[in-house]
Amino acid sequence: MTIIKNTLFFIFILFYSFSAFSEQTVEEIIKERKSIFSKNYKTAKRVQGLASNGDIDEAKKLMIEMSDNYKKLLDLFPENSKVGFGTEALPSIWENKDEFNLLMTKASSNMIELTSVIDSAEDVKATLGKYMWGSCKSCHSKFRAEH
Repeated sequence: MTIIKNTLFFIFILFYSFSAFSEQTVEEIIKERKSIFSKNYKTAKRVQGLASNGDIDEAKKLMIEMSDNYKKLLDLFPENSKVGFGTEALPSIWENKDEFNLLMTKASSNMIELTSVIDSAEDVKATLGKYMWGSCKSCHSKFRAEH
């Protein structure tokens, strides 16, 4: 009987845990994506500084972190999160969802590719511009409100 009680208790806790984490409010979703974009911008500035100063290994760690963040963003633009809570996301994200997702995926890939090419880059600033800052600009120009 104790085994059955423990099993049922475990199943209850398991289901409760999954539902608690999987059901974010719209506010939480918007705040999370804003936080990730903000973090990526701050991290990009650190990457720029580190790479410009020759600390390539430390910059690469941050590039991988940014790549992972872009992947996370793919799940943070559900239909119910178009407005509110200070979002700067334009309706064009949802109107062109495939294009937006492609840009997020490409930004993630660009950061990984950057880790491969930065060592041999003759012009670090131009390389960062192409792989990192170019990704930011291509998305901001179409999918983010002016601020």
